[in-house]
Amino acid sequence: MLTLAVGLFAVAAVGGITLAVLHFGKKNLPLPLALLHGLLGASGLVVLLLAILHGGAPAKATYAILLFAVAALGGFYLFSFHLRKKPLPSAVVIVHALVAVAGFACLLVATFMGI
Repeated sequence: MLTLAVGLFAVAAVGGITLAVLHFGKKNLPLPLALLHGLLGASGLVVLLLAILHGGAPAKATYAILLFAVAALGGFYLFSFHLRKKPLPSAVVIVHALVAVAGFACLLVATFMGI
């Protein structure tokens, strides 16, 4: 299950990088891409939670889910700006990305190093 979560978060990250490049390039952010990014991230979060609850995840996975949950909150906040057609706060975009990358790093360690 952890490898499925890694895959979902990896694809979500590609969408997130694309959105960030568009944001910092002052381009319009496509709503379907933002929705797909959020859906993939939420799916990864659910799969990771199920793995933890069923005892099939090492301790570092707990850190990963906490970090991803914080990143998700930031994502919801950013999405609210997107829906209101207001400019996204760049500082929140950066923090959202950094927290998600930290969560992904923890997940990779938990998945492939078994720590």
